[in-house]
Amino acid sequence: MEELETASSKDLSEVRYARKILQLSDLKYTQNILYELESVPSGADRIIEKRAVIKALLLSIWLQRLYFIIRSALMSILAVVVTFFYVSFFGQIGVVLAVFMGVLIFFIGLIVTRLFDSQTVQVTKYIVRRLAGHKKLRDFIMCYL
Repeated sequence: MEELETASSKDLSEVRYARKILQLSDLKYTQNILYELESVPSGADRIIEKRAVIKALLLSIWLQRLYFIIRSALMSILAVVVTFFYVSFFGQIGVVLAVFMGVLIFFIGLIVTRLFDSQTVQVTKYIVRRLAGHKKLRDFIMCYL
């Protein structure tokens, strides 16, 4: 991923970078973009279009990874809050109950995050726009979180 992020636009048009990006991206989205690319006539426009497609796929990967990070954080915050209130109220939690609560909270978290999916996508796009000018912070989030 780091190699793709640091490559220049000219380098990104090479086949090996395209293969790496295709392995990381959503298959349906990739097929749609490649179909649009085939409709462009050959020549200089096609080369520019290839570079634009690769950048679009890279942005798509960033959005997907950041979306996953945000959704995971929301689910873990929900689990922490429920567990905190349960332990605060009852004073302790057993192993069996903790496993049962963990599974239950996981499924509830999936449902809750799907209910707020459009808001999560908006926040993800906003964060990507804000991170565009902060390379070190973006690299930290994308590589280590």
